[in-house]
Amino acid sequence: MAKILPFKAVRPTRDKVSLVASRSYQTYTQAEREARLNYNPFSFLHIVNPGYKYDREITGTERYQLVRNRYLEFKEDNVFVHDEIPSYYIYKIVDRDKQVFNGIVAAASAEDYEKDFIKKHEDTIEYRERIFKDYLKTVGFNAEPVLLTYPDNQVISKIIKELQKERAEFEFTTTYRDTHYLWKLENSDIIATIQKEFEQMPTIYIADGHHRSASSYLLYKDEKEQNPNHTGLESYNQFMTFLIPESELRIHEFNRLVKDLNGLTKEEFLIQLDTIFRIENRGIMPYKPSKKHHFSMYLDGEFYSLYLRKTGYNFKTSLDALDPQILYNTILKPILGIEDLRNDIRINYINGKKDVINVKSAIDSGEYAVGFGMVPVDINEMKHIADDGLKMPPKSTFIEPKLRSGVTIYEF
Repeated sequence: MAKILPFKAVRPTRDKVSLVASRSYQTYTQAEREARLNYNPFSFLHIVNPGYKYDREITGTERYQLVRNRYLEFKEDNVFVHDEIPSYYIYKIVDRDKQVFNGIVAAASAEDYEKDFIKKHEDTIEYRERIFKDYLKTVGFNAEPVLLTYPDNQVISKIIKELQKERAEFEFTTTYRDTHYLWKLENSDIIATIQKEFEQMPTIYIADGHHRSASSYLLYKDEKEQNPNHTGLESYNQFMTFLIPESELRIHEFNRLVKDLNGLTKEEFLIQLDTIFRIENRGIMPYKPSKKHHFSMYLDGEFYSLYLRKTGYNFKTSLDALDPQILYNTILKPILGIEDLRNDIRINYINGKKDVINVKSAIDSGEYAVGFGMVPVDINEMKHIADDGLKMPPKSTFIEPKLRSGVTIYEF
């Protein structure tokens, strides 16, 4: 039932796309940001960090307007061009580990989001939704698509493979050694075929970008209410997405770091854990769990394995059986006193794509007291929780692929 539509993207010119494309602003260190802003006048970071031009930090609505100004300047200078024909954009990423991701950049329906044809599995924070909604309303564009996933489909897969035999519109390699390719799909008959395939899918799922999709939905509601001539065809009725088949989605875990033991000694903490876990000291050698409901722990210079006791915990819902939720229900909340996983400053997260040594280093530095690891959530768990209308704890999944900002832009 999902409506997946072509759109007219704003894109960098072929000769500048590698210079424009950027990671999410927050993923750069200050030194990395400064280097790109100082030496690359075409970086998309100049748009999202407009205060650089005035050598000062600018926030709030003033920043939003300046972001729009920088964006319009890029268009005026022909760094960006606006496509004339609604298209699907076939996108391929080959990462440094030779993992390949193939998908379609397209517009998804805000109404489908409202009706739950596009399913969610993660909670969002209301004030963040509204802040980003106000940002979108002022700047008038979105440059980072929401990642959606759908059941593998032979028809769509065949179309993608056939188009990829042609020369790509874009081909560039990042400093992370990921290679990105983009093809324009303008053929109306093929577009209609793909649309029909998506319409036959009862649901698709948000993999990454819950706040972006929620903010786009709020923008749709606002604009619809304020437009007496609303037709349903306006650009605010959709939001930009990157759709990939479930088999190509890569899900990593997030490790948990906690600053203290909530007033407990090491021995008192271990005794409380023993009530619900079978504990084994693994010594100084790095250890990662290999099964569901098994956890790793690093504490006071040593690794431990924690095996959930089968008689000590009941699985009443699909969420109860999720490892990040088990960790919260059995350790983080009752023993370490962390109730608000989003806002408690005592907890932090490291994505599981990084080595377990990163957890060890954070504990050994003294900044944190204990760290926990687990195996990744799988796609079926994620879908089951979404289908049940439940929400995972924050930072339950670190999902790939990650697209670059500024390669395709959706204007409202």
